[in-house]
Amino acid sequence: MLQISQELADKIVAHARADHPDEACGVIAGRDGVPERFIPMANAERSPTFYRFDSMEQFRVWREMDDRDEEPVVIYHSHTATEAYPSRTDISYASEPNAHYVLVSTRDEVEVEFRSYRILDGVVTEEEVRFVP
Repeated sequence: MLQISQELADKIVAHARADHPDEACGVIAGRDGVPERFIPMANAERSPTFYRFDSMEQFRVWREMDDRDEEPVVIYHSHTATEAYPSRTDISYASEPNAHYVLVSTRDEVEVEFRSYRILDGVVTEEEVRFVP
């Protein structure tokens, strides 16, 4: 189960809506599996159907997390026209075994679709999301 503050979840959704019609992406860093620090990142593809972290930005962010004794607790991105479910590409790129992979769909202008998954060795398992104050 992913426990995440409503504030961090709202920041993910706001980033997804702001970057629409392109996919948004980023990380929530933390310690001991607790999401704490919101890190929006640029979608190097600038695409409505695909995202990729810029390699230099990713290197910088991961090094900063290392320096702060953090880990990528949540790796998030948005889908602009489809449900919030990992695509084959998303699954193949999932390389952080302890991360929660959050997807937000911006296909509806009003309704928020916010879902979380564990992706390990190509196996996708949806998990409950609990929003905490």
